[in-house]
Amino acid sequence: MATEGTKTIVQNRKARHDYFIEETYEAGIELKGTEVKSLRLGRANLQDSYATIKDGEVFVNGLHISPYEMGNRFNHDPMRPKKLLLHRYEINKLIGHTQKKGLTIVPLSLYFKKGKVKVQLAVARGKKLYDKREDIAKKHAQREIDRRMKDYSR
Repeated sequence: MATEGTKTIVQNRKARHDYFIEETYEAGIELKGTEVKSLRLGRANLQDSYATIKDGEVFVNGLHISPYEMGNRFNHDPMRPKKLLLHRYEINKLIGHTQKKGLTIVPLSLYFKKGKVKVQLAVARGKKLYDKREDIAKKHAQREIDRRMKDYSR
């Protein structure tokens, strides 16, 4: 995702803490004009958002895009479900993944790529509490190793 020509708008940091990421997809998103203007100002929130598949189409729910300040009557509902643009074979793969027990689709980030808004989706499996604790312990241990190596090299 972090290739040249992309500008990250917002990331869902909690998703990597709460889920094991199994596979990622890049999708376009169908937006209204004032939503794009609001995104250019960085006014979005991916926390607690998730994707659903309805009638062969993928929608992201819980994605909050704040109303554009100068949009007056043309403003949109900030929490409306937004349609994601994917190829049919990608949607079929997502349907197959979501039918497996314990897998869900969560958006990881929202970014501009060549002037278009894109969403990075992840097929994810929920972590248990002990998995989260284990990840925190690993990060803490790595931080401690890095700190000691830095002190040693001085």
